[in-house]
Amino acid sequence: MSYGRIASLKARPGHRDQVVSLLLSGSDGLREAGCDLYVVGVADDDDVTIWVTEVWRSQEAHAASLELPEAKAAISEAMPMLTGEFTRQELSVVGGLGL
Repeated sequence: MSYGRIASLKARPGHRDQVVSLLLSGSDGLREAGCDLYVVGVADDDDVTIWVTEVWRSQEAHAASLELPEAKAAISEAMPMLTGEFTRQELSVVGGLGL
């Protein structure tokens, strides 16, 4: 089974779009790192929350991706724009459209 993760991040007011851009800027190399699905979303009625949905070939592949230089740089740049409020749900992905 694949490893899934649904997370939310809260941006400081006025910084949501910048954080979204950073999250998307590093997505080019994710498939080679073992990512099968990476979706970043926002809600029109919430200007601070960012949702990230990921499906990885394994939990180890996800952990290794966080050690990539581009991931570390994006995280470092985004952290000052975040409030520190995060949620996370890890899943065993059993299937779905697009996988």
